[in-house]
Amino acid sequence: MTTPPRPDDSHRYDIAIAVLAAISILVHLAIRFGVGTAPTAGPLPIMDWPLVIALVVGGLPLVIGLLGNLVRGQFGSDLLAGLSIMTSLLLGEYLAGTIVVLMLSGGEALEAWAIRSASSVLDALARRMPTKAHRKEADAIVDIAVDQVSVGDVLVLFPHEICPVDGVVLEGRGSMDESFLTGEPYLMPKSAGSTVMSGALNGESALTIRSHKLAVDSRYAQIMKVMQVADENRPRMRRIGDRLGAFYTPLAIAIAAVAWWLSGEVTRFLAVLVIATPCPLLIAIPVAIIGSISLAARRGIIIRDPSVLERIDTCRVAIFDKTGTLTYGRPALTEVICGEGTTEQEALAFIGSIERYSKHPLASAITARAHDKGAATLEVTQVHEPPGQGLVGTVGGRQIRVTSRGKLTKEASDERVARILEQLPPQVAGMECIGLIDETIPVTFRFRDQPRMEGAPFIKHLSPKHRFHKVMIVSGDRESEVRYLAGLIGISEVHFSQTPEQKLALVRNETKQANTVFVGDGINDAPALTSATVGIAMGGASDITSEAAHAVILDSSLSKVDELLHIGQQLRHIVLQSSLGGMLLSIGGMILAAFGLLSPVGGAIAQEVIDLLAVLNALRAARTPRQLTDFNTPSTAREAAASSPR
Repeated sequence: MTTPPRPDDSHRYDIAIAVLAAISILVHLAIRFGVGTAPTAGPLPIMDWPLVIALVVGGLPLVIGLLGNLVRGQFGSDLLAGLSIMTSLLLGEYLAGTIVVLMLSGGEALEAWAIRSASSVLDALARRMPTKAHRKEADAIVDIAVDQVSVGDVLVLFPHEICPVDGVVLEGRGSMDESFLTGEPYLMPKSAGSTVMSGALNGESALTIRSHKLAVDSRYAQIMKVMQVADENRPRMRRIGDRLGAFYTPLAIAIAAVAWWLSGEVTRFLAVLVIATPCPLLIAIPVAIIGSISLAARRGIIIRDPSVLERIDTCRVAIFDKTGTLTYGRPALTEVICGEGTTEQEALAFIGSIERYSKHPLASAITARAHDKGAATLEVTQVHEPPGQGLVGTVGGRQIRVTSRGKLTKEASDERVARILEQLPPQVAGMECIGLIDETIPVTFRFRDQPRMEGAPFIKHLSPKHRFHKVMIVSGDRESEVRYLAGLIGISEVHFSQTPEQKLALVRNETKQANTVFVGDGINDAPALTSATVGIAMGGASDITSEAAHAVILDSSLSKVDELLHIGQQLRHIVLQSSLGGMLLSIGGMILAAFGLLSPVGGAIAQEVIDLLAVLNALRAARTPRQLTDFNTPSTAREAAASSPR
């Protein structure tokens, strides 16, 4: 008895058996049609001996392996192949049996080739992985290994080099090709303040960058993990095909048995089994999933759980976190209200100049408005931040203070502060800060966390285009902020001031009623992401959030969420075409074989063609379709401007 090979050698063994079967068939045909009268050797004609050798050497180990699966209760469609091989040996239909061996062993080799083809982009990424970086140390540039780069290191990126880590440009102006990572076909301009991604190809100019992440945490490394996740999930993918075989295999055996019983010809039994053998056909399912994972990676979407690609097209409830998901997660200055004695331009000059020294999250919005309005940059001295008072300093010879309404209210006993409070406009929803010029002239700055430009059209298209019955916001933010955003983007159901525990309970309750998609980006979203049917982490999500999610959108964009919906939709269509379509063709062939219109050899050849077509169709899942978004998005330029660093 031949011992089946070890799993590590399985692909090599399958290729060897496929080659042996193919050579045996060629030798058989050469003797059969090249020699007038085929001589005999023992009990068989010489032309049959190559086929018998192939059946014994290659077929018996395959049959033994299939019988082992049957004993373990793994009742898959491969069982049809084993029955075909044994029946062909008993009936002397050696050519048909050898073709089945070729089909079975060649199918595994075909799977390996197809998956390499589907994952060619990731293989190319692996070959392009940078191995060294140029670190700037004092006046020298030192070459170091990429894994020695630390967060905060200043690196020099020479022309036409691949960026080794994620970071931000400190000096230089040029462009980078990010198409390998994002799928966008144009060069991205880079200047001081621009973010750079590991794996992007630098253009004609040298750039000095500061690393923001280690190489192992950068975007390039995240994409490289995709294939490992896919490989770990492949056995579970194959069981999808076995579930289809749970009804297909008994049907095929029943047709074969009825054909034999009605005709009395056992060859019809064999012919039906041979054309019913769908082993390479079932390979189409994992090939399609691997192809979709590859496509998603090229679009900046990391698939952590491949089954999400099958489930996402079945989801009917969409649940969104607010900050950083439906908004940019950064405050934008929306209104400047000046007290008597100053103008907006003057106020921006004084307040904007001192805010350059602040680390408060609202400071960058004020300095950005000052820059946009062309306000003067004044000399700032004696900057300090006394406890409970806010930011204080001398700007252009005048005393400037930046504080809050709440802090001023605590000083209301001071008559001068009381007069200032009387001049302030009524407090409204949103964020605000108060600037004081010479402790007498108040300036009120109002801020909002602006909704994403594509938010409203994205939400509007979910129901008609993707069959979502319910869309809601679940946020830990205040009611006024959540309702303000919901009104802007068109969501009627809102849940505000939600703790992580409340978010989790809500998602679990909704998931009991229908499949759900939850999109979030914060650590407090992690439990909800895990409990949803499909959990999607956005953009710069924390490690905890990314680990909890089924898929991670590397670019903070709702358009990428829509792309994921379309990739899942495309996968579902292709899997149904390849599996059900191929099985229907096989059933048609079984009927022909049952009526004696297809011989065992003819059936084997026909099934080989059907399976090849199914796998080739599955490879389409790796191709980018003509349309990955189906809602009207704002121009790329506007989106880039809104999301660029201040």
